[in-house]
Amino acid sequence: MAHVGVLRALIENKISIDYIGGTSAGAIVGGAYAAGMQVEEIAELGRTLRWRKVGRLTVSRLGILSNKRLETFLRKRLPVSRFEDLVIPFAAVATDLKTGAAVVFRDEGDLPFAIRASCTIPGWYVPIPDEQGRQLVDGGLVSVIPATVTRDLGADLVITVDVNSAGATFFGATGSVIGIVLQSLLVVQKTSSRNQIAASDLVIIPQIGHIRWDQVRRADELMDAGYAAAMEAMPNIFKLLESSSLKSAAL
Repeated sequence: MAHVGVLRALIENKISIDYIGGTSAGAIVGGAYAAGMQVEEIAELGRTLRWRKVGRLTVSRLGILSNKRLETFLRKRLPVSRFEDLVIPFAAVATDLKTGAAVVFRDEGDLPFAIRASCTIPGWYVPIPDEQGRQLVDGGLVSVIPATVTRDLGADLVITVDVNSAGATFFGATGSVIGIVLQSLLVVQKTSSRNQIAASDLVIIPQIGHIRWDQVRRADELMDAGYAAAMEAMPNIFKLLESSSLKSAAL
């Protein structure tokens, strides 16, 4: 939902969004906008989304839940369900669990499936098999910030929304095994995202570390944090665009 707040600020300030890359929850927001949903429609989607609409218990040994419900939820609500029909070119990133390679969905194929794959948290959700026999899990393992993926789509300037850099301050002092695992995952993601941050022209960091990941009912607070961070970055965004325009004119 912090992504939605950033998106709203960009639209209000008439920043052209020509390409979108999304990983995990960012794939939901990015995919929805690329499919033609208006930002307020996406905001309402977030306000109504609950964990029970995303997953259900499963008997699989590969995960606690199946997230098939997320795919169904999106299929019912997205204006289009094929990459070929998107309003804006979009790429979603998942991970091949066996090889550890990034799997980039773009150009053609099923959009709800791609978004679901990008959001499949390993160990929590059962890995998703694709047509090639790969087991797909959350793209955050290999590309939590898909800056190079977005540039590969054709973007000249890449604005990154980093929702992990604020950390998870709601933990306080870690006093449990689960807390240690989650904090460790954040450290790993921060480390792995350095190259992607370096590949970005500008990074927006919403201050949302005080909100727990399961507190989806605080959607408006998360959107406000994203909006505030984007508005604070707006002068630098305009400078970036002006500099790019001047370089283009010189060429």
